[in-house]
Amino acid sequence: MSTDNVTYSSSDDANVEYASAGEQSEGDAYAGSYETTEGRIYTVSGGDWDTITAAPEGEHDRIVVNMGPQHPSTHGVLRLILELDGETVTEARAGIGYLHTGIEKNMEFRTWVQGCTFVTRMDYLTPMFNETAYCLAVEKALGVTEQVPERASVIRVMMMELNRISSHLVALATGGMELGALTAMEFGFRERELVLDIFEMVTGLRMNSAYIRPGGVAQDLPEDGAQKIRETIPLLRKRLKDTADLLVDNTIWMGRTVGVGYLDLAGCMALGITGPILRSTGLPHDLRKSQPYCGYENYEFDVITKDTSDVYGRFLIRIEEMEQSLRIVEQCLDRLTPGPVMIEDKKIAWPAQLSIGSDGQGNSPEHIKEIMSESMEALIHHFKLVTEGFRVPAGQVYTAVESPKGELGCHLVSSGGTRPYRVHFRDPSFNNLQAVAAMCEGSMISDIIAAVASIDPVMGGVDR
Repeated sequence: MSTDNVTYSSSDDANVEYASAGEQSEGDAYAGSYETTEGRIYTVSGGDWDTITAAPEGEHDRIVVNMGPQHPSTHGVLRLILELDGETVTEARAGIGYLHTGIEKNMEFRTWVQGCTFVTRMDYLTPMFNETAYCLAVEKALGVTEQVPERASVIRVMMMELNRISSHLVALATGGMELGALTAMEFGFRERELVLDIFEMVTGLRMNSAYIRPGGVAQDLPEDGAQKIRETIPLLRKRLKDTADLLVDNTIWMGRTVGVGYLDLAGCMALGITGPILRSTGLPHDLRKSQPYCGYENYEFDVITKDTSDVYGRFLIRIEEMEQSLRIVEQCLDRLTPGPVMIEDKKIAWPAQLSIGSDGQGNSPEHIKEIMSESMEALIHHFKLVTEGFRVPAGQVYTAVESPKGELGCHLVSSGGTRPYRVHFRDPSFNNLQAVAAMCEGSMISDIIAAVASIDPVMGGVDR
């Protein structure tokens, strides 16, 4: 075997040169590199096989790679730092902060109502839950929880459950896409369009609508809104079966998900994990049952659990939870009775008179006519309420809702002014990401994709 040294250049013309052994880097007898005006030169030298000694017993190559923050399988700008031994993951860490928006800090410089337009953008796949958690906290601090109209609470529940369906559809669609089931992605986004059409009809926007406000909701349903929602439910129920028929008991899908991303009840409790991950261990923990809010105690639905503690169990839970959400939406439509959708206290109830026109959402023409032409007092009050906002008594409160990903909590601190002193959210995506190491270490690289998809993290909620 020849012992000539061959040097490869990293420059465009890829020059091949012969180099002497002295030009090789110290510490590696078989390869080296040095800088030239044309780029870095890499030297690869040959040698006789009997002169190459095997690595000491127990010594292995350690490779550290970055998956993300732009990798298509890392759910947004999540960065995973992986230490590999071959294709086995020996250490996994999550790097966050690439989507930090300063939402919580910004809210300290806005009125209580303006805060709705910030919180709706945290986990942008669950805006209705973000808004509800925040508004429930504001109402609790104001001491007006019991004064929220019944119709407003029913509409809140209906919009949240529709949002739960759309969020689960994205989780199933993106998870299927990342594991190669592209048809599942098409099904998921097809059904999600039906839900977003309802959001647009009711709020004027498909996402980030700031529809739920302290004291109620921004506006009532359109005249034919309830009927259109009722007509959509059978179509949703029919189409949701397509994803289940495609993947449930599918041999290939089960091969990629059964036993993958395992995390038992003890691990969930130690890490503060909630949502479908926790329920996949068999524990029926759901805040809608254990700590009811918005009248959830009046609705009949089942808490879906599995005992597999793996990716496949979380997939089944999301499939079945969508059917339970449709049950709740049907009950909401039956419970809708005529009435106001905003609290009667005019010192808090803003905005309460909105309408959807050709140019989007704004004050209704009737309200504008009243405050501009008929009542100077109403105009002055409207001006002060819009520009200054209402005051919240000093103190702190915590409220939580069951979002599609787990417990979404809002810790709110007021100094008695028209703006929050501090608002902090317990976002389930942030807590659930702690499970990456427990789920992935010791697994293959390919299993990381399935495990992270089953967590369903949204980085807008993680970084805030």
